[in-house]
Amino acid sequence: MAVIALGTLLNPLNSSMIAVALVDLEHAFGVGFGTASWLVSGFYLAACVGQPLMGRIADRFGPRRVYVAGLVIVCLAGAAAPFAPGFTVVLLCRIVQAVGTSAAFPAGLSLIRRVAGSAAPPSGALGTIAVANSASAAFGPVLGGFLVAFVGWQGIFLVNVPLTLVTLVLALRVLPADGPAPARTEAGLVRLLDPLGIVLFSGTLISLLAFLLALPDRPLWILLPVTAVAGVLLVLWERRAPTPFLDVRGFVRSPALTGVLGQQAAIQFVFYGVFYGLPLWLEQVRGYPTEQAGLLMLPVAALGVLVTPVAARLVTRFGPRLPLLLGSIGLLAGTLLLLTLDDATSVAGIVAVAAVIGLPNGLNNMGLQAALYTAAPPDATGVAAGLFQTARYVGAILSTALIGLLLSPDLSARGLHRVAVVIAALAVLLVVAAFVTSRRRASTA
Repeated sequence: MAVIALGTLLNPLNSSMIAVALVDLEHAFGVGFGTASWLVSGFYLAACVGQPLMGRIADRFGPRRVYVAGLVIVCLAGAAAPFAPGFTVVLLCRIVQAVGTSAAFPAGLSLIRRVAGSAAPPSGALGTIAVANSASAAFGPVLGGFLVAFVGWQGIFLVNVPLTLVTLVLALRVLPADGPAPARTEAGLVRLLDPLGIVLFSGTLISLLAFLLALPDRPLWILLPVTAVAGVLLVLWERRAPTPFLDVRGFVRSPALTGVLGQQAAIQFVFYGVFYGLPLWLEQVRGYPTEQAGLLMLPVAALGVLVTPVAARLVTRFGPRLPLLLGSIGLLAGTLLLLTLDDATSVAGIVAVAAVIGLPNGLNNMGLQAALYTAAPPDATGVAAGLFQTARYVGAILSTALIGLLLSPDLSARGLHRVAVVIAALAVLLVVAAFVTSRRRASTA
């Protein structure tokens, strides 16, 4: 399972490394921050659509094929970007990179299910993936900083070449082969992939996320009716499609899966509200340099990695509900502690708050992955895993919109406290939902 974990870390690694390269890219191509930030937004948008799309293809054509193809795509994009003649080509490589890195998690979860079967969640394998993802997201900016310092912005792309080549060799040697591919007639491909469903899903998601990204600065209200119309058309079409990209009827029949996706989006909204908001406050209000603010934030990610093995053991013994309940309680405690931060809070106090927020991260990530594994239909594990990752990005983008609305216009402890109140209110709902679900599960056991 280490091979699968190597592939899955590419997405969070590349989504986090870019943060420290934006200034160099601005100078290299003579663009402003708004233009350069599309390297972040474009990656998120492409990954949001790419995750369930790659999952769908993995379900239909075999997860090993999709996993390997994703590695090849990432390798080519990483090798091409440093030689780009202009910013547009770099952005295109970044989008292609996002699609390629989107293959590993849904295809990897399908491969795990193929080996482990549909019984209890394999906490060891899921824990390995959770640790790899958390660690790569935590240390991505550190690695990116060294690469930019010694190689330039090109380094954050070139590092993918050896990583993907090593993973590719291991994948071809270790991962179990897929069965025969389905017939590749044009009609057969259309029937299997549901291109109209993919287009409608992409239109709905991209218009919604573009609206959220623009909300803090210049709201694009026209995108709301576009999102609504595309969403209605998506539901209507998927209810009648012979092999729907999104099985709408399946979501109705499986409220557990719908609940997991909603829980994922909500937890990530709360977590990223802290992960994005706290360093902004540390730098802009408290005056810490970027590297010091990064060190103060390290407990948020690092403690989540350390707690993951404990969470895996809890999943093995009690299932995913207890880790999610404990994780939600911890997240609520951390958001409430944000209300204690002010201009006089000591470094030790800031680190303590960051630690409390970081601890439940491992519990929630492990619990959510195990809950997804249990709720996902065996024949649609890939697309369910892709939607799971999409929900993570939706939560993260919602949190950036919240910070843009409440903290950016009022860079002060008061602005941070406003963000804390909103995410704490959602954390209360998460605790209640986790508690009710645990009680219901206990009463039916």
